Amino acid sequence: MGRLAQHAAMASVATALLLLGLKGYAAWVTGSVAMLASLADTALDLVASAMTLFGVRFAALPPDHNHRFGHGKAEALVALFQVALIAASGLAIFARAIERLLGGAATEDTGFGIGASLAAIVITAGLLAYQRHVIARTGSVAIRADHAHYQADVVLNVAVIATLLIERLLGWAMVDPLAGMAIALWLLWGAWQGSATAIDQLMDKEWPEERRRDFVAVASRHPEVRGLHDLRTRTSGSHDFVQFHIWMDPALSVAAAHDVVEQIERDLAIAFPGTEVFIHIDPEGKIDHPGNDLVEADLVAQLKEP
Repeated sequence: MGRLAQHAAMASVATALLLLGLKGYAAWVTGSVAMLASLADTALDLVASAMTLFGVRFAALPPDHNHRFGHGKAEALVALFQVALIAASGLAIFARAIERLLGGAATEDTGFGIGASLAAIVITAGLLAYQRHVIARTGSVAIRADHAHYQADVVLNVAVIATLLIERLLGWAMVDPLAGMAIALWLLWGAWQGSATAIDQLMDKEWPEERRRDFVAVASRHPEVRGLHDLRTRTSGSHDFVQFHIWMDPALSVAAAHDVVEQIERDLAIAFPGTEVFIHIDPEGKIDHPGNDLVEADLVAQLKEP
């Protein structure tokens, strides 16, 4: 999975380099603020993709003495860096759009700008298809953030085409800087939303409730499991970590209890591949934290509730 994520990151860098050259020339020829906004977004995509490549390579490193849980959170840090770049780009584009709006200059050679944007859409669509394949296989948060950037790039290119067509056909010079301002605000909104997943990982946010219930259903399937509590889940890059306590018959031997735990781990490995599981055994009825439902609530019993 680490190799797949790295390949996707390298494909992103190559695509960003190609689009940067194409849009840079188009922005120079046309002078369009909307095209400039699209160019700035692609330049940020290049930096972000390079950071993604570094992040997924670092995140794929095996655990060591100083990072026993691995290096997966490097992906979340990279994603936050990408968000900061997008926000900075949005502010710069907004300022340039206001300058252009006050100056009143017209866009030149709109036909070339439209053609360049159409080519960019085709190139980006190919990258997005490959990224979706990698995300489905790896769940990489860094590739997911990169995917969001390139989805935005397609929308930006469509907006640039619409802007240039309106200015060319109707002669509305104001539409270009106004479109640039709209794109800038959209980038800022995307940056705000894009920070959520990375922050959730850095803060060890729990899995969604539906996924937690599915996990409990598999973990409690063995007949020797009398109860399950203190389930804790988190995600780090493309890796998941789960720990929980189970009640078992106190009369079971250590060897028998160990066999049960190994069977549970095998079942979970099939249903939740790539998840590192830690199981603590308690004798049935044992309460470590009386009155603390966050820890002691029996999740198997809750699963059976309508």
